Amino acid sequence: MATVKEMRTRIGSVKSTQKITKALQMVAAAKLRRSQQAAEAARPYAQRMAAMISNLAASVSGPSAPLLLAGTGKDDRHLIVVATADRGLAGAFNSSIVREARKKIAELTSQGKSVKIITVGRKARDQLRRQYGALFVESYEIGLKTPGLALVRPVANKILELYTAGEFDVVTLVYSRFKSVVTQTPTLKQLIPAVVEENSGPAPFYEYEPDEVSILTELLPQNISVQLLSALLDNQAGFFASQMTAMDNATRNAGDLIDALTIKMNRTRQAKITTELIEIIAGAAAV
Repeated sequence: MATVKEMRTRIGSVKSTQKITKALQMVAAAKLRRSQQAAEAARPYAQRMAAMISNLAASVSGPSAPLLLAGTGKDDRHLIVVATADRGLAGAFNSSIVREARKKIAELTSQGKSVKIITVGRKARDQLRRQYGALFVESYEIGLKTPGLALVRPVANKILELYTAGEFDVVTLVYSRFKSVVTQTPTLKQLIPAVVEENSGPAPFYEYEPDEVSILTELLPQNISVQLLSALLDNQAGFFASQMTAMDNATRNAGDLIDALTIKMNRTRQAKITTELIEIIAGAAAV
């Protein structure tokens, strides 16, 4: 059985850990607010660009369609872009994204497809390299700042370079879509060929200058960067939400452990005092 001194030392250690988890929770809560605003501000732009591409694509078909829209006509070679955070201490946030990526990779390989991987974020790189190191094409880190176009452009340029060189037929992005503080959903989004959403109602008519093909040729590469940026902003908001929740749980668990250890220490001390009193009384009676 641990002595009173050992239990005091352990309680002090748990209290120090509790202070750290509480501080991380407060920092994550402060950063979550800014990250959530950035993610929500980026969505309308990404949605409007997708709507514009859908409207333009409705007038373009056949051999005149850009390669990023029409695709190669095959479905044999896939590039999976996995986006996670650089850091941990966020519960199952990173693991859930990697699990979804593994599921997609296993599904494609079981169908005889060729798969390559690009990771954005250290956690995706570290977790996937153990099993799929031979499939890696490139790895990127996010850093501590809010993701911006300067971060996503090298990733987008690498994807476009490989696709233009004919190395892939389909490019899929795996990330976590931020819905609320308690809900972040691992999501698969096809980047290439561009997914054209069908309009539920009559589409408005626009006259474009220059022609639709020329606009799509310029717009589709930019759309890759926009979709990547929107996904990384969603990821960052989801990471801080998960970290805030995980650190809150850790702080509560540390408090429960401190209470349990304090009760155990008091009982041990009382038992020791009682034993000493009995020995003194027994000794006095013997005399």
